[in-house]
Amino acid sequence: MSEQPDESDRERRPPPARLPEEGVVYVAPGSLFADPSGDSVTLPELWRIVWSRKGTIVVVTLLFAMASVVYALLAEEIYRSEVLLMPSDEQSSPVVGGQLGGLAALAGVDVGRGDQRVEALAVLRSRDFAREFIADYNLLPVFFADRWDENAQRWVVENPDDAPDLRDGVRYFHKSVYDVEEDSSTGLVTLSIEWHDPDTAALWAEALVGRVNDRLRERALQEAQTNVSYLQAEMGRTSLVAMQQSIGQLLQTEMQKLMLARGNEEFAFKVVDPAVPPKERERPKRTLIVILGTLLGGALSVAGVLLAGVGRRADAA
Repeated sequence: MSEQPDESDRERRPPPARLPEEGVVYVAPGSLFADPSGDSVTLPELWRIVWSRKGTIVVVTLLFAMASVVYALLAEEIYRSEVLLMPSDEQSSPVVGGQLGGLAALAGVDVGRGDQRVEALAVLRSRDFAREFIADYNLLPVFFADRWDENAQRWVVENPDDAPDLRDGVRYFHKSVYDVEEDSSTGLVTLSIEWHDPDTAALWAEALVGRVNDRLRERALQEAQTNVSYLQAEMGRTSLVAMQQSIGQLLQTEMQKLMLARGNEEFAFKVVDPAVPPKERERPKRTLIVILGTLLGGALSVAGVLLAGVGRRADAA
């Protein structure tokens, strides 16, 4: 017959361990939070390391600050001139629908409004537009002045194939000089030029606006004149009164288009805010450069001092 534990044994026996209801318990060795010597590095010790090498930190920080000042003073100044533009509605002729619109489509005559704003923006951003501007103003020697001999009027390159051409000029122009931005909410367009001379930046910005208006106006004039000549010829060939009336309405529309193009200098874009030579430079931001350079020097010097101090402490242990 087995012996039953008495009540006193149950009271002395410790209760069974209970597992946690949720989560997982991880046990990490204490050496994980200690340095290789077995002793943890405390904040007071780090402060003592920094304080003991404060002279080094001050010198390095001052060197970075001085280098930042020199760079900020020697960096080339860039000015930004902007023109605010609004797409013009007068470049489009009235919408023609119904049978008249079908007749125009069969004849190859475009009398609808179309999306002229998209066309104008596409021209502004096109490489061909930039290529013509660079060629007409002879800007390659200006863009790549470090490789151009002004006295000899030639490129200073060993290999003639390395001389900049219009492709290089267009790439530099779009990357570093010229920018076109459209505000989708208002439809306004901002054309900007960044250059080291403020007067030149404003001159180029105004010239580009004039060129895009002239280019699109000339294109519209040529198209309208072609359509007028075609419609006049077709009217002379037909004897049907109804057809002559329809062609007459199309002809009237094209004549209106001709008048709008000839009498409107701001054919594609209206200038809302013209370009002016900027007074303040766009960059460099000298104050910001000096502040960031000083902070960088201080951070790097403190990090270097701490790493060196902890390394020496580990070697000594």
